[in-house]
Amino acid sequence: MLKLAALDAEDLGVISAHMQDAILRIGDIVYTPARRQFVLVANRYAWDDDKQRRRCRSGLHFDRVQQVQSRNIRMTDKDAVLSLLSIAYEEKEPPSGVVEFTFSGGGSLRLHVECIEAQLNDLGPAWSTARRPSHGDTEDPAP
Repeated sequence: MLKLAALDAEDLGVISAHMQDAILRIGDIVYTPARRQFVLVANRYAWDDDKQRRRCRSGLHFDRVQQVQSRNIRMTDKDAVLSLLSIAYEEKEPPSGVVEFTFSGGGSLRLHVECIEAQLNDLGPAWSTARRPSHGDTEDPAP
């Protein structure tokens, strides 16, 4: 089971690689301004074990979040499904900056943070999936 922490942009890059092609519902995204926390739960593809073609339910948690903005995402459509492409960090006034989640279809979430303070944890066992995520640039050979 995967457990990672991120305290800088390099660490966040590792989390981004593990979360690439994660699938989540908008209803599984929660921002609590009073606690300055942002949490999402997703089914991530286990790129670290690609031959097994597995997904795992994972939680991603950010502390010290000052604001969350969405673009091209209807946050009220709680059953809508998003596919995560990447997570990137843009430093503003060190150590503050913006964490940007980019989704297929052009949607994004921007977290304005005091600093990077994130945790990624698998929440249970992985399960097999029939297909490997594809971005149209490679074939998905049969298992």
